Amino acid sequence: MSFGQFNVPTPVNEPVKEYRPGSPEREALKKALAEFRSQETDIPMYIGGQEIRTDRKLRVSPPHDHQHTLGYFHEGDAQHVTQAIEASLSAKEAWANLSWEHRASIFLKAAELITGPYRARINAATMLGQSKNAYQAEIDSACELIDFLRFNVHYATEIYRQQPNSSPGVWNRLEYRPLEGFVFALTPFNFTAIAGNLPTSAALMGNTVVWKPAYTQVLSAKVIMEVLHEAGLPAGVINLIYVDGPVAGEVIFNHPDFAGIHFTGSTKVFQQIWGTIGANIHKYRSYPRIVGETGGKDFVLVHESADEEEVATGLVRGAFEYQGQKCSAASRAYIPSTLWPAVKEKMTQFLREMKMGGTEDFTNFINAVIDERSFKKITGYIDEAKKSGQIIVIAGGNYEGSKGYFIEPTVLQVNDPSYRTMCEEIFGPVLSVYVYEPAEFENMLKVVDHTSPYALTGSIFAKDRYIIEQATQALQNAAGNFYINDKPTGAVVGQQPFGGARASGTNDKAGSALNLYRWVSARTIKETYLSPKHFDYPFLQRE
Repeated sequence: MSFGQFNVPTPVNEPVKEYRPGSPEREALKKALAEFRSQETDIPMYIGGQEIRTDRKLRVSPPHDHQHTLGYFHEGDAQHVTQAIEASLSAKEAWANLSWEHRASIFLKAAELITGPYRARINAATMLGQSKNAYQAEIDSACELIDFLRFNVHYATEIYRQQPNSSPGVWNRLEYRPLEGFVFALTPFNFTAIAGNLPTSAALMGNTVVWKPAYTQVLSAKVIMEVLHEAGLPAGVINLIYVDGPVAGEVIFNHPDFAGIHFTGSTKVFQQIWGTIGANIHKYRSYPRIVGETGGKDFVLVHESADEEEVATGLVRGAFEYQGQKCSAASRAYIPSTLWPAVKEKMTQFLREMKMGGTEDFTNFINAVIDERSFKKITGYIDEAKKSGQIIVIAGGNYEGSKGYFIEPTVLQVNDPSYRTMCEEIFGPVLSVYVYEPAEFENMLKVVDHTSPYALTGSIFAKDRYIIEQATQALQNAAGNFYINDKPTGAVVGQQPFGGARASGTNDKAGSALNLYRWVSARTIKETYLSPKHFDYPFLQRE
């Protein structure tokens, strides 16, 4: 075997295409949308490199047109979970022993495939299956996933190069082994890039994976597996199953070779998983790695020195892009009374200009929320606010679910900063605003910090640098990603490593080396060239 020290291609963030009328990318995307629309896609599970179909097929439909059928996926059961674990463990030795540059090459090729031949297909699947408009799909399922694949290879290279010092006559080395067992990747509906990153980041470091996506994301999950297969990923390295969560958990969290979970989803589910792992800790071969990014109740704090147009733009984009279905979406805002009239006027103007409808009409800024369950939860908050008599509906508040799960971008002005829409995660297009007197700014810092159990993202809008520093220090534990004069969404791989603490997760920062460290188990090797041949030490000698 030949050896070498290899420099991987320097990663750069994938440019975001604009999809202007008449552009090649717009035409390619429209064609891919039409193709998905014209057929019913068969979506199998992938276990050990084989396509697995069952007699239980579940329907997939666009959230913005839920009467249309995009296809059917094959739901599995506990037997398929066991098969996926066995396939993962069977593939483990060969995959872990594969030279790291060959593992890296597979994921770099996957990035190239998404950049070119699969770009329109993965964007179209995300637009239709998850109701993302063209721009939101582009920055997610194309650009961010490409960035994860390229930058993770770069970070893995940096990790492998980190070695300890050696004293004279000794050579100290560090091996970065994959975890002993298999990794379980549990992924959400709202970001195709997350669904791609959670299994591939662990696999890059030599682990084999059982991957269970949300049922509302299976169409784009299928495209990800198509890409990985074409890129040359060996059979059994990543096994994709569609199984009910508790069924999968019952098998996985009782298996002695369970080595770790890479999770994005709700705080409640993650806490339940953590408790189950703790109760079963005596069953495992090693202590499992628990990595999770969960909920958020993300804030925007505005100081009276801020620019009202910048605030209004940051709030509208931060709260209502992808219908607020981002764990980083602006959900609560604190605005001084001196700025509120201007901010309110500008926000309502922007919202009047926004169109709402299906993703195939590229002029629609707002699309549908993901499913009926989410629709009912979000509209329940809106209905309660309308009935309270204490909440002012500044904008929106209407909804319609007969054709698609459409909810207007809704702005609520509350008179109590502890009102439930200021505290609880809604995960939809609802922004709650509390208007405070400028003299109360320091108290607002405390309110922001203590209102919510979450600590994912947040931002401060101010021109006064002393205020910016004060807020940055006072809110250091309130957000894992903190933004100054910007919306609290839109973290870019390689630029803003993403993750939160408190009830928002383990803060292991996807899109950085910090996350990849969680998927390796280091072994220290010390080699001594001239070993001692007697127990004696100089201090034992007589005077």
